[in-house]
Parts: sequence; structure tokens; C-alpha cells
Amino acid sequence: MGEKSGNPYDMDGPSFDADRYLQKLLKECSLKQIMDTEAAIVRQTQTLHSDMQTLVYENYNKFISATDTIRKMKTDFKSMETEMNLLMTNMQSITDFSERITDTLQETRSQLTRLSGKHQLLKKLQFLSSLPAKLKTLIEEENYQQAVQEYSHAQKVLQQYGQQPSFQGIQEDCIKILDELKDRLRGEFRQTGKSAQSLTEIGELLLQLGERPSSLAKEMLECASKRLHEQIVVLQDQTDRDMIEFIDLGIEGFLKDLTLVISSYNDMFLARHLDQEADNFEQVARLDLNEFVNRNVDEYLALVQDRAELEIGHGDSQIILRGLDRLHRRMTAMRTLCKAVDMSKSGLDIIVSAAQQLCQAHMKSLKDHFADSLSSIRLALVSSNTASASNSGSAELISNLYVSTIEKVKGLMQDLLIFLQPEWSFNLKSDPKGIQCIEGIRENLLVAFLRHFCCTVNGYGSISSTAPPTLLLVLSKVCLEMERAGVHTLTALVDELYSIDSERSVTLVHESELCAEMRDSAQLLLDSYVRLQALNLSQMLRKSVETRDWLNCLEPRSVRAVMKRVVEEISAIDLVLGELYDGSSHAHGTGSRTTASSDSSRKTHFSSIGTSKQSQFRSTWSTYTPQSQMDSSFVSNMQRLFSEKIEIFAPVEFSKVSIITGIIKICLKTLLECVRLRTFSRYGLQQIQVDAHYLQMNLWRFVSDENLIHVLLDEILGSAVLRCLEPILMEPNAVEIICERN
Repeated sequence: MGEKSGNPYDMDGPSFDADRYLQKLLKECSLKQIMDTEAAIVRQTQTLHSDMQTLVYENYNKFISATDTIRKMKTDFKSMETEMNLLMTNMQSITDFSERITDTLQETRSQLTRLSGKHQLLKKLQFLSSLPAKLKTLIEEENYQQAVQEYSHAQKVLQQYGQQPSFQGIQEDCIKILDELKDRLRGEFRQTGKSAQSLTEIGELLLQLGERPSSLAKEMLECASKRLHEQIVVLQDQTDRDMIEFIDLGIEGFLKDLTLVISSYNDMFLARHLDQEADNFEQVARLDLNEFVNRNVDEYLALVQDRAELEIGHGDSQIILRGLDRLHRRMTAMRTLCKAVDMSKSGLDIIVSAAQQLCQAHMKSLKDHFADSLSSIRLALVSSNTASASNSGSAELISNLYVSTIEKVKGLMQDLLIFLQPEWSFNLKSDPKGIQCIEGIRENLLVAFLRHFCCTVNGYGSISSTAPPTLLLVLSKVCLEMERAGVHTLTALVDELYSIDSERSVTLVHESELCAEMRDSAQLLLDSYVRLQALNLSQMLRKSVETRDWLNCLEPRSVRAVMKRVVEEISAIDLVLGELYDGSSHAHGTGSRTTASSDSSRKTHFSSIGTSKQSQFRSTWSTYTPQSQMDSSFVSNMQRLFSEKIEIFAPVEFSKVSIITGIIKICLKTLLECVRLRTFSRYGLQQIQVDAHYLQMNLWRFVSDENLIHVLLDEILGSAVLRCLEPILMEPNAVEIICERN
């Protein structure tokens, strides 16, 4: 910094030397550079001169303005000083005049004070003298509140000077007038039709007039009860209004008056200290108020509940719940405002009751829908004239019944969700009664309907039922579908919609229990179907055996018609079952077979009897003796003892082969028992042989185990041989020719 300030070549520095600077330029710069430097220095000089002129001009103007301002301030200060001196003179004059006035009016002020007091006293005396007449006028005008106020203003004066003769008459007149006012107020207090506000106003006036609070409190509650009962009677007649209008009328009338009575009673008897009453007055008064409120609230809520019961199931649930929600809001607000009162009930009880009643209405709707569906199915089955029509329609009937039942239950469950909408002021999930109600929807609607479903279809499966067999089959299949998917679908839906944890609950019915009941019903119906179909076929076989004269038969030339009919009926049953249980594989295999297990079975089991034992039958049964019959029976019984036992009436499985096998077993068992009761001739035995061979030829394809057919038919033919007078069998080839021709 020092070097820069001492530089002789710096024009802006204090050590600038012009000669040295010029010499340096002449030595170092060209002519053009020297001329450019000269031009730049000239421009800078001109700019500097211009800036200095501007600065001098601006400072000069500011100096002139400051001079003018100072001159003006001097003038203003002189004027202000003159005014201040004048103000001081005036204030001194005012002070002197005020002191002289005070001294002059000192005695007069005392006189004015005494005169003012006398004037006020005269006004009070004038008010007291005119008080009786004024009270009468106000009472006649029914301006009771103003009359009580006027008397309250004069009461202290009368109590102070009432013993003096001049005031004694006024006091006696006022007392008589006030007694009349009390009697009139009591009469109006007891009068029916008075609103709660009027009762409150009259009660306040009676308290101000010295009425005893204990008697007045009881009387107030009695009169309020009459008034509230009148409003309930009016509400009972409002049958033409919807639920919202009905609730609004109750809120604006009954509940509004009840709230006013509670508030007024609390202000008059509980919130203030009453010296003239006993120490336990507040406690007794509070108990009386609680009893009064709960009694009237119970009566009103009972009326609302009766109205809700009339509307539920018939009116719009949204409107009903909107009205009940308004009631719940008002009851909640009343409990908040009237904290001194213990209200034991609220609108939530009615809402829970409405939910339970709507649940019952939906249960009835489900039962009616299910009954109508069953009637439609029976009508459809009756109107089906052909087996093909029945076959094609059974699957459709099952689907329609299953789908319509599931959708109906879903719809009603969705409808009950209206009680859990977030827009309502009540929350069923936060109240123990509400939680119980939600679980009751699951138990009393869904579970109860599913059990009603099982109970109803079980009735069709009873022995005394006259239901058509196809109906039993349809219902059994529907129960099976319900057990497979329907129960889970419905329970999962309800648990999700209502946030129910049925898996961990110990009180709710579990899904597996309902599935087990559905499967039991399906099994019962299927067993009943097998029993009923077998019974129809067994009756044909039984009549065919019992009505024929087996001792006088002709040589058989054809299969009996009843055997053909039995095979046709079993084929028709197989056709009906084919669509419902086609591809169902269980212990008995799948479907009907089209080929035998071996060619020998196709040739019939009785062919082996004819070939391997033909000589035995011809010799043994042609030379028949009692001893030979005993030996043959013994051999037959020994074979039966060591053979596998056939369960004729065992429960069938849910497959076509198992169902038809069950029917065939019962039919053949019936035929066996009928044969055991008859006696046969030679041709009668041969007819049984032909019929048995025909059955074997046609029934093998319906069962999975041909040995079952063989064993039963062996027993039938063996019994016929034992019951034959001339046990000679027909040649196997002849039997086959007859059967194939038929």
C-alpha cells in the first residue's frame, strides 16, 4: 500500500510527478499511444469537472433549504411562547373562580343532600302506599312475574317498618293479595295441559313467594309427569307418519319438555342452598328426579320400540335407522347435559332390538323363499313326463336351488350391514350388547337358517315322507354342494362383513360343524332315495313272485316282463344319476361299465353251474330225497358261512355306482326272500333260472364288483332249487338263447 501511494507515475496518488510521467511516456510509447493517453486524460478531466459542479450545486440547494427552515422555526417558537403565557393566565383565573364558587355553595350543598334524601323517602312511601293497588292490577293482568318483583322490592321496607301503624295496613293488604296470588299459581301449577316451561316459571314464582321447596318439588314432578304422559298419548296416535317424523315429534315435544324439567328442577332445588329444608333434602330430591326421569324415559322408549317393531320388516330400514339415530343423538346429548341424572337406558337398546327383529324378519323371508323353491322343484319334477326331461332338468334344478339360496342369504346379510354404517352416531361394535347382537346375526340368521335347511330336507328323507325319489336326489346333491362350498362361502362372508373371529370363538358354531350336518343330511337323503327306489322295484318283484302259480308253470320260452321292467327302471335311474354323479369316483369306481371283467362272466355265472355241475344237478335233484336235500342245504350254509358278508342296507357313497349297487342289492335280497317262501315245479325252477340269467346279463354293468351280483343270484337260484319238487335245471345254451332273444 505504501509503494502504491509513493508512486510518482500514479495520477491519483499524492506523489505524482508530471514531468517524470511525461518522460516515461515519450520513452516507452509510440506516437499513437501517446495521443490515445492524452485523449483519455482529457476525457477524465472533463468528467471530474462535471461531477464537481453537480456536487457543489446540490450542496448549495440543501444549505439554502436548511437556512429557510431555521428561520421559520424561530418565528413559530415566538408565537407558541405567547400562547403558553396566555394559557397560564387563563388557568389561574379559572382556579380563582372555582375556589370562590366552592366557598359560596358549601352550605347549599348540604341542604340539597338532605332534600334529595327526603325526596327518595317520599318516593318509597308513595310506592308503598300504591303497592296493594298495583299488585291487584298486575294480578288481574296475569302479569305474575312483575307482581312478584314489585313485592320483592318493597319487602325489606315492609319488614323494617311494618310494625308502625301507618305501614301495618299496607303490609296486611299485600299479604292478603300475595296469598291470593299463591292460590292462583298453585291452581295453574296443578292444571293439566301446562307446558314444562310454564311449570318452571310458576315454580320459580312460588319459591320467591316462600313456598316450601320439598312439597313444591314433588308437586312439580307430578304435574310434569301428567304433561309428559299427555304427549305420549298424542304420539301414540301418529300412525300415519314415517319413523323420522315420529322421532322428530318426540324430540321436539316429549324430550324437549323432559330436558327443560330436569334443568329447571336442578336449578331450583339442587343447585341452590335452601336453608329452610332438612340436610338430606338434596339427596331425596335427586332420588325423586332420577325415578321420575327413568320412569318417563322408559315409557317413551317403550313407545318408540313398539313403533319400530311395526316398521321393521315392512318399512324402509334406512328411514327407520335414520330416525333411531336421531333419537340416540338426542339421548346422548341429554345424558351429557343432565349429568346430575342417572339415565339407565339409551336409544341403543332399541337399535339392538330393531336389529334382532330385522334378523327375525329376514329369517322368515329365508324360510319362505326356501319353501317356495322346494315347491317349485316339486312342481318341475311332477311336470317332467320323460326320463330324459328329468335327467336334463335335475342338474338345472340343483343349480337353481343352490345359487338362489346362496344369493338370498348374501343379500339379506348385506342388508343387515346398515346397522354398522359409519354415518350413525351409535357403534354396535363398541358396546357389549351390540357385539352380542352382531354375533346373534350370525347365529340366529345364518347358522339357524342352515340348520333349518338341514331339518327341512331331513323331513323329506323320513320313512313317512311322500316325496318323489328325484326330489330326494336333488336335495341330497344340494346338501353336498353346500357342504363342499356353500357353508364356507356364507360363513366366510359373514365373518368378513361383521369382523367376527369365529375360528377362535368358543361360543359361536364352527364351520366344520355345519358342514358335518350338511353331509349327514345329504347321506340321509341319498339313503332314503336308495330305499325308496329299491322299494318300488321290490314291490314289482314281490308281486310277480307271489301272484304266480309256480307249481303249474309251462316250460319257459322267454324272460318274464317284470324282469325286463326292473332292468328298464334301473337303466332310467342310471340315466338320471349319470348327469349328477358322472365322473364321481369313490370306493365303488366310476360310472357304468360297458365291458365285463372277463368273458366268462358275460357267459353268465350260471353257465358254469350248468357245465361243471350239470350232472350233479341232474342226478342229485332228479333223484331227490330228504337226505340229499339235507346234504345240499348243509353245503350251501357252509359256503355262506365262509363267504364275505354282504351289507344289504349299508349307507351308500356319493357316486352313481354306489347308489345303483345299493338299489340292486335290496331288489335281489327281496327276490331271494320271496323265492324262499314259494314252492317250485321243474318249469318254475327253470323260469327262475332264466330270469336270474337275464338279470346277470344286464345288471353287471351297473356295479363295480360282479361277484356281488353272482353271490345274490346264486342264493336266489339255490333257494329255488331247494324249494323245487323236481330240481332239474335247463341247459345253459338254451338259457342263453332265450335271454339273448329277449
